[in-house]
Amino acid sequence: MVRRIVFCLFSLLQILVVQTSFADEIRPGYLELKESSQNVFSVLWKVPAKGDKKLSLYAKLPPGCQDKTRPTAQLINGAYIERWITVCSGGVVEKSISITGLAATNTDVLVRLEFNNGTSQSVLLTPANNSFQVPVTASNLQIAGTYTWLGITHILLGFDHLLFVFALLLIVRNKRLLLWTITAFTLAHSLTLAGATLGLVYVPQQPVEAIIALSILFLAMEIVHGQRGNPGAATKWPWMVAFIFGLLHGFGFAGALAEVGLPQQAIPVALVFFNVGVELGQLMFIAVVLSLGWILHRLQQQKILEKVETVAMYSIGSLASFWLFERVSAF
Repeated sequence: MVRRIVFCLFSLLQILVVQTSFADEIRPGYLELKESSQNVFSVLWKVPAKGDKKLSLYAKLPPGCQDKTRPTAQLINGAYIERWITVCSGGVVEKSISITGLAATNTDVLVRLEFNNGTSQSVLLTPANNSFQVPVTASNLQIAGTYTWLGITHILLGFDHLLFVFALLLIVRNKRLLLWTITAFTLAHSLTLAGATLGLVYVPQQPVEAIIALSILFLAMEIVHGQRGNPGAATKWPWMVAFIFGLLHGFGFAGALAEVGLPQQAIPVALVFFNVGVELGQLMFIAVVLSLGWILHRLQQQKILEKVETVAMYSIGSLASFWLFERVSAF
């Protein structure tokens, strides 16, 4: 029993510090149809790639759509991006859009439609549900469900954000203080997510990603200092550190949300439920980590816990250093 639990903890750590060989397959695809004039759509089709080979996914537009230009393709940041213009006789409303090959993968595809009347729709297609019929108008329920799931998948696939939270869990041992710390982190990134998404404040994305890596490295160093009997700011005032760095993590969430856009007719709904999804994913992660740690503690395996924490501490610091170097060199 103990060995199984230890294996679970190490497996969780491995997921955080190593992007496994199928990581490309779980990154979502993106299909965008933007209506430039009546029934004429600019199409953007983003397919995750494994190395220099894209996944076998194909966008299937309604039967009345005829390509006006040939697709142009580029490999950018681990994804194939194709663009072309299509003319859809009779439009796309109340017609079906599907993704062929999706059922054989581990990924999802976000489909976004923008119409020339200023409205837009978004829906997330999954291996179990790879098609949908475009409604006349998107309901708030559809928007809430789509953006909640986007928020959950973003945080659970955001290894850097999860590592930051994991490091906080290693630092804060008091339950009440942990609650205040997570609340401060949530409040901070909710503020900057809303501000950046609504255009009230702008921060370049590349420096934000680099500072997020630096925030993880900072917490790893704080854990080391704490173990050596020299507690730092994160140990004394974890809620304050979580709030300050949470502001930066919120800009990171906003960058991810900007890539998929918001439905203009329901921006508040989409923004609120994306943030709800982020919080749900974060709480799921925290619950798993705390549950495994509690079980080991109940089994009086303190030495094993200490070894796991030591491995985690140095793994977090090493990966954060790598991310920091990689992101700064990309400026």
